[in-house]
Amino acid sequence: MFEANAGIKLHRKKNLWIDGGIFASHIGFESAISKDCWTLTRSILAENSPYYLAGAKLTYQTDDGKWLLSGLVLNGWQRITRIDGSSTPSFGTQLQYRPNAKTLLNYSTFIGSNDPDSVRRMRYFHNLYGQWQLSSKTGLIIGFDWGLQQRSRGSQRYQQWFSPVLMLRQQLSDKWTIAGRLEYYSDRHEVMIGTATGRGFSTWGGSVNLDYQLMPNCVWRTEWKMYSSQDAVFTKRIDEPVQQNLMAATAIAIQF
Repeated sequence: MFEANAGIKLHRKKNLWIDGGIFASHIGFESAISKDCWTLTRSILAENSPYYLAGAKLTYQTDDGKWLLSGLVLNGWQRITRIDGSSTPSFGTQLQYRPNAKTLLNYSTFIGSNDPDSVRRMRYFHNLYGQWQLSSKTGLIIGFDWGLQQRSRGSQRYQQWFSPVLMLRQQLSDKWTIAGRLEYYSDRHEVMIGTATGRGFSTWGGSVNLDYQLMPNCVWRTEWKMYSSQDAVFTKRIDEPVQQNLMAATAIAIQF
């Protein structure tokens, strides 16, 4: 289940809402639903942050629609229910600014733990991105994620990971759209991605995506993508580790 929630408007005239249930994550600009993203596959950044969250959120949007502010109480890092042995909720915030119809700036956070109380390590996560419609046919997204997690319960030392990403989309015609992505993911302490190399995960990625609109509710998507890592963390054939991974994917997405 990706989304199942209900909300109540708390003020008759102001756009102030409280929502509860399972809802799309306030972190990131990519969705678990492929057709809602600029590329067929998601970035490493998106795959290692929540697509959905469960809990409650309070959201306020200004009358002119330029500012949005949310505070969240959550069951955890992409968890429907709280992890066994955990007695504390997690928290999140979101601040969005739309100075005009062509620009969106977002800053989201997560504060909590993905552990039971006995070994609880606090996690602090920051997500920033900007989205610009440069022209009627050209769009740009620049994003950056930065996370910190305690080495152990009560520790003053933290393990860090980060990831910048850049995406550019160009509409070629009424039917054809092309998009490109450049990304880097560094997780030296293997908080999010384990490698068993002892040197952590450090990988560059690039992709090109081509979409053809078959019908108003149906799109054919094709993507070519390459990853290049500091170590042989990918598999070319069975038990054949390699430093680079080249792949192609295609899909037809239909919306009902």
